[in-house]
Amino acid sequence: MTPLIRTISETGSTNTDMLAAAVAGESEGSWLRADRQTAGRGRMGRTWAEFDGNLYASTIVRLMPGNPPSATLGFVAAVALDEVLRAYAPGAQFSIKWPNDVLASGAKLSGVLLESTGEAVVIGFGVNLANHPAELDRPVISVRALTGASPDAGSFLEHLAEAFARWLSRWRGEGLGAVLSQWTARAHPLGTALAVELAQGESIKGLYNGLDSDGALLLRLADGTVRAVHAGDVFLV
Repeated sequence: MTPLIRTISETGSTNTDMLAAAVAGESEGSWLRADRQTAGRGRMGRTWAEFDGNLYASTIVRLMPGNPPSATLGFVAAVALDEVLRAYAPGAQFSIKWPNDVLASGAKLSGVLLESTGEAVVIGFGVNLANHPAELDRPVISVRALTGASPDAGSFLEHLAEAFARWLSRWRGEGLGAVLSQWTARAHPLGTALAVELAQGESIKGLYNGLDSDGALLLRLADGTVRAVHAGDVFLV
């Protein structure tokens, strides 16, 4: 089925718009893309920097009985986005950082935000296609910086929507394990040094030790114990 993609010139946030659309009965598989956002937001309450030519888009998933946990849709988003970015920049060194950031040579290229209303989950994608911000607390990059060319945001979204639908079908039909297997294959190597800022203000450091069966990040601490992280902001050290 061809995804339904609607494009508008400007909005505050595609996620906010699609949350309202979900309440109004918008069907799963529909997408909203804006040429520009004025109030984009990311995980942990961060603002998302806005630049012309980048991708700002959101879609709706309606949960069904027997689906894996809704939070694991972030892994679906990550593997779909990673797949499309690799096709657009085949020479780049991509990796996925928990839970759903796609990096190129360690620099952040995209962000994914999940928000829920009732049985609907809205998934927002911000991808640095043409431009990326400078002077942040972490390295960032754009597709144009990697390849010398900026993909058309509309065409990029058509490929992303197709990949996301395919991985969503696998998430439902084969279970979370199929998605986590792909995620793990695309993640940074085992033993990568990570720092995690937890929601309660605690900070921990350790070595990446894979994922558990529900997608929690496993971090091997300096004393040899392994801690499961279910929520937090992760940085490469």
